[in-house]
Amino acid sequence: MIVHVLRFRFRDESTEQQRAGVLAAMRRTASVESVSFATVGQSLGDPAEGLTHAYCVGIEDLAALERYLHDPVHLAGDPEIAPHFAKLVIGPDISDDPDPELSDKIRALHQRKVEMYPEWEELMATIPEVRFA
Repeated sequence: MIVHVLRFRFRDESTEQQRAGVLAAMRRTASVESVSFATVGQSLGDPAEGLTHAYCVGIEDLAALERYLHDPVHLAGDPEIAPHFAKLVIGPDISDDPDPELSDKIRALHQRKVEMYPEWEELMATIPEVRFA
């Protein structure tokens, strides 16, 4: 199982209606067939980090992760979601898979997504603060 975690804060200018729409889009993405379990909602971490919300999905294996990354629902949701992030922390992801190369394999899947969808990388670049944990 691969558990993917995002923690984020909305932009100040995003309205409550827009924020609700983002969370709904994230819940749609979290409900695609390649996701085994998910939660979308408030972040319970340290308030000093400035992160208010979180997204967590459990994905069975690398094959499911690849399906997840390219799922039409996921691809359609990102342009609805990313423009409303002021701050995004990606990870740390966790896994019960003992493969020592798993992290590199996951990075390769993400790199292939960037190569296939350059607009996705451009979209991510619009988020003022992105950090990998």
